[in-house]
Parts: sequence; structure tokens; C-alpha cells
Amino acid sequence: MASVASPVIFKEFCPLYYLLNAIPTKVQKGFRSIVVYLTALDTNGDYIAVGSSIGMLYLYCRHLNQMKKYNFEGKCESITFVKLLSCFDDLVAVGTASGRVAVFQLVSSLPGRNKQLRRFDVAGIHKSSITALAWSPNGMKLFSGDDKGKIVYSALDLDQGICNSSLVLEEPSSIVQLDYSQKVLLVSTLQRTLLFYTEEKSVKQVGTQPRK
Repeated sequence: MASVASPVIFKEFCPLYYLLNAIPTKVQKGFRSIVVYLTALDTNGDYIAVGSSIGMLYLYCRHLNQMKKYNFEGKCESITFVKLLSCFDDLVAVGTASGRVAVFQLVSSLPGRNKQLRRFDVAGIHKSSITALAWSPNGMKLFSGDDKGKIVYSALDLDQGICNSSLVLEEPSSIVQLDYSQKVLLVSTLQRTLLFYTEEKSVKQVGTQPRK
């Protein structure tokens, strides 16, 4: 006997005006008025992270209904990728159009959690736009990829406030997606998809034909 398919329920989702209204549409830089474009997005159960064209990260806390802002010192440049992680501490990684990568360790009101905002910078290995970021589940490893095919591994020691970074892989085309699990990094580029085994430093291609 064939099972009866459950009815399809259509839902209408409204724009998040409470979020959008907390982000300015223009900012003043000297005598110039600059339009703010939203360029990157990531969400989890606790936060909504929005990157912008002015180098400002807007982080909305869903539990407190509060918006906070974080930025890079120095040059104002577009944020191209953001990646949230909730582990023992709340972390957000941010990549920019020039290849800068920073990690923000967020403040928590819970007992035993981080009480001071800290930032870690991935030292200038990337020289071009960041196109992908991936966390390990415990927040100790961050992988970043750029549009020139470079993939950088950053080891974070949150207790000591240390971030050590190194180039682990270089592909001939832009990185479009990264995902990490159980010592294996899944890498997708414009030309192929591969598995990078981080312990053995070996590569296994998924499929045989290059992407067109």
C-alpha cells in the first residue's frame, strides 16, 4: 500500500527589518557619503553575522536582541566571507577582499566563558580575496581559502592567545568551498573537488573529470 504524501505547507517569510534597520545604508567618510552594501552572511542558533562593503562586521545576538559592530583597523575594505562557530566560546572568522583573515573571540555572560573580546589575525599569507572559511568543531583549527587557490591552516590556542598559520595547499583555480571533519578537509575549486588528509598531507580527488 502506497504511503500518503504529507500536504505541502507554504510559508511566507518576511524580511528581517529589525536586523536591517540596525545596519546603516550609508556612512560618512570625510566629505563623502558611502553606500553600505551587505557582502557576506552566516547564521547559527545564537547569532546572525553580516559582513559589509565598508569592512564592518555586524553581529546580531538572537537571545539579547542586540547588534554589535566589529571592524579591522586600518584600511577600509570589503568583507567577503564570515563563518560562525559555537563551541566552548563563541567565535567568528572574517575574511576580506585583500586577503586579511581575523578571528574574534566573543564575550559571554555565562560563567566560566570568555569575558573579554579578543582578536586573532592570520599573518599575511593570503594576498587575494578570501572565498571560503571552515572551522574544526572545537575551534582550534581554521582553514581559509582564496580566489588564487591558496589554502591556509591556522592553529588557535585561545587560552594562550596564539594563532600560528601556514600554507598547506595550493590549487591552480579559485577555492569555492571548504568543509572540515575528522582530520579531512573537503576542498572544492572551480576545476575540481578533493579530499585533503591533514595528518598525512595527502590529496585524493573526488571523481575523475575536471569541471567545465
